[in-house]
Amino acid sequence: MSNDQSVPLVLALDDPAATLEQVGGKGASLARLAAVGLPVPPGFHLTTAAYRSFVAENGLQEQILATVSAATADQPISLEEASSKIGRMFAQGSMPAELAGAIRQAYVALGGDDLAVAVRSSATAEDLPDLSFAGQQETSLNMRGEAMVLDAVKRCWASLWTARAIGYRARSGIAHGEVSLAVVVQELVLAEASGILFTANPLTGERGQALINAAWGLGEAIVSGRVTPDTVVVDRASGTITTRQISVQEVMTVCSPEGTREEPVPAGKRASAVLTAVQAAQLVRIGVRIEELYGQPMDIEWVLSHNRFFIVQARPITALSRTAGFQVMRPPEWKLPKPKGKYIRASVIELLPDPLSPLFATLGLPAWNRAMHRFALAEGMGNFGGDMLTTINGYAYYDVRYRTFLMRPRVLTTVAPRMMYTAQRRWEQKARPAYKTVVERWEALKLSGASAAELLVGTREILHAAASYYLTIQSGILPAAYLTETIFTMVYEKLLRRHADLPALSFLLGYDSTPIRAEESLYDLAQWARTQENLSSMLQNMSATQFASAYQTWYGDGVAEALWSAFCQRFTVHLAHFGHAIYDLDFSRPVPADDPGVLLEPLKFFLSGTAPDPYARQAASKQARERAMQTMLNQLRGPSRSLFRRLVELAQRFAPLREGALADVGLGWPLLRRMVREIGQRLVTHHAIKAPDDVFWLTEDELLEAVIALDGGQAPGHYHARANERRTTWENQRMLTPPVTLPLTGGTRFFGINFSSMMPARTGQPAGDVLKGIAASPGSVTGKARVISGPNEFAQMQQGEILVARITTPAWTPLFALAAGVVTDVGGPLSHSSIVAREYRIPAVLGTGAATERLRTGQHVTVDGDAGIVTLSR
Repeated sequence: MSNDQSVPLVLALDDPAATLEQVGGKGASLARLAAVGLPVPPGFHLTTAAYRSFVAENGLQEQILATVSAATADQPISLEEASSKIGRMFAQGSMPAELAGAIRQAYVALGGDDLAVAVRSSATAEDLPDLSFAGQQETSLNMRGEAMVLDAVKRCWASLWTARAIGYRARSGIAHGEVSLAVVVQELVLAEASGILFTANPLTGERGQALINAAWGLGEAIVSGRVTPDTVVVDRASGTITTRQISVQEVMTVCSPEGTREEPVPAGKRASAVLTAVQAAQLVRIGVRIEELYGQPMDIEWVLSHNRFFIVQARPITALSRTAGFQVMRPPEWKLPKPKGKYIRASVIELLPDPLSPLFATLGLPAWNRAMHRFALAEGMGNFGGDMLTTINGYAYYDVRYRTFLMRPRVLTTVAPRMMYTAQRRWEQKARPAYKTVVERWEALKLSGASAAELLVGTREILHAAASYYLTIQSGILPAAYLTETIFTMVYEKLLRRHADLPALSFLLGYDSTPIRAEESLYDLAQWARTQENLSSMLQNMSATQFASAYQTWYGDGVAEALWSAFCQRFTVHLAHFGHAIYDLDFSRPVPADDPGVLLEPLKFFLSGTAPDPYARQAASKQARERAMQTMLNQLRGPSRSLFRRLVELAQRFAPLREGALADVGLGWPLLRRMVREIGQRLVTHHAIKAPDDVFWLTEDELLEAVIALDGGQAPGHYHARANERRTTWENQRMLTPPVTLPLTGGTRFFGINFSSMMPARTGQPAGDVLKGIAASPGSVTGKARVISGPNEFAQMQQGEILVARITTPAWTPLFALAAGVVTDVGGPLSHSSIVAREYRIPAVLGTGAATERLRTGQHVTVDGDAGIVTLSR
């Protein structure tokens, strides 16, 4: 029986009583749309009274709250454990007879016992103007018959207590005891296409534009990331398409007897536009009506069937900044910090491909600049008299005056040779031990017991040590590797090589390096797991999210707890050695130690048994190198032989050191991130921010202000609005392609010096299907492009695809085991992408400047690593 006799268990979809309190955010929105005649599929609501009836009948409320109280918002494992326990409660609960009868009656009235319906959850704290809970609760499609519908309803109720939903409510200050869940049951539209409509452009804030994402089939393929949808921008006033990006779509979600399945998109549709211009205009007109109903820009889910649109959800766009007044973001002005300054994106900036987080821009970048001043003075180079690094439109830039500062005669003739000569010793005996000592000293601090001021001091010390470390390798190991390989290659190819001799690259492969050892470590772990009963199968069937949550906890899916614990211990050892490798120098971005789930896909590849043995590959390269060496030494005589030996040994000495040196730049990042996030957690407790990671959207001054308040027993200020606005600004800036050189006119010749050979990317690309870049690793291959923007997308990478990225760093190495080729926006002949691609013997074209802008996932491209050309197949 319902414990609230005043609220019915079931309501018609357009019933005026279908309020937020009774049918949740999604249900109330659909009721509002249906009531004014907008095209909404017919259906009915199960009210929050139905949820409470089930919970009361089965005595679950106290059990649920007790279980949730034992979980901690920033400990994913505890959230997953609580969610699993609550899920079992709902699965084992019995449906009250009155409620089951009401559901059966409404389902039959909708269309019959075998009608296909969508069963969607609708939380009372969902889709509100200031909060978006999109995707946090359950949706079941193509449910047929009473039994499937009732099971789907129970799954919806249980999804109020997913790990993500529990954590989100905790971070948003929503009491668990005050929430309940309604369910919407609607006739399933057999969609030919589906997608999302934004009635204002969420990328620019432009109110005069609407943006549509569209994919073939049901919308689950978009949500899961299995397809990249078409993107269409429509002028609202005229209904005309202003921009259209058509994506090649290989799969789509369709109905099946069990619910849904994925199947190939028919060949004739894969590269075709999902919506015609007429359909896009029609959809936008519906969207404008919905916006007028709500009085604000809307995020609308739609489906298309037999040339008719249906709306299945509508909610306010929460990502648009209200304080910005929805102003248009026009093509940006790249305003120079100094009107007559010259700036480039080179050197350390190759590790900063995206706009900087506010905290790194105000705390990290100044640490690098201060370290540079100290380094220059200590090495006798004098005072540079300015900052080496600055930001323009959120992106880091390098002041060209610093390059000319380094090219003064005294630096070139005295300081530079000394630093090159001492490069290895300074790195191995001074820089790395000093960096490691700082990290180990602060690791001994119990973070939860430290004051906020101590945490900030530790953060600054680690930053200083990291910057000093990088400047040491930048002044020694990195240029030594570049120069010795360049000189050897030039002399060998022009003076020593005969027509039948192997290319210069053959003498530099097969060496050990940190990224190669990381690959071998993961391979060893996979080989061990393959010998353990059921462990390999379980890992291959896990998602990255499941893996990250289950790490160091018994997964309990056919594998003994002791075996899972043994696996996690071995994986912990791997992360201890290699988990600090950075994806991005900006410390706001996680490292593998923070998110082990990103390593699951390469691990699955090694578990499959089809992956090449990295030990065998390296051994073969080493043998080939040694044979090539012996051949050359046998055929050369006199000065030529001595010159060859001297130059090749220097190149061989420094080439492996470069990757090892770069791999340790982030040595302190796991600890630094824990320290900063500890401050963030304290700010969450005081409701100053919503989530610990929001601390990275504060500036150094704001962080210091908050630290003083925390340690002084005072309430820190509220930073919610600032953090949200800066995140929106960052997303907008990330859509830009930062020029490699500034000002935009004048090319790459600064102060009479041509810097084109030092550029990490081309400054312009011709229109058409060809991208030109740096020929970084030989060979040619044709395959599907996979554009990866960061570690959160690593799981999308499939074996045999062409990896397309802004840059790669040592932390990206696991993807090279899957890739058939590599293309980057930024990178030179001795960048990480080049060196590792050669070791993997896959073609690479780097420094195109525009690959991630011009190429789309699923497109067929040819990578010519000999000519430095990428060709898009049509």
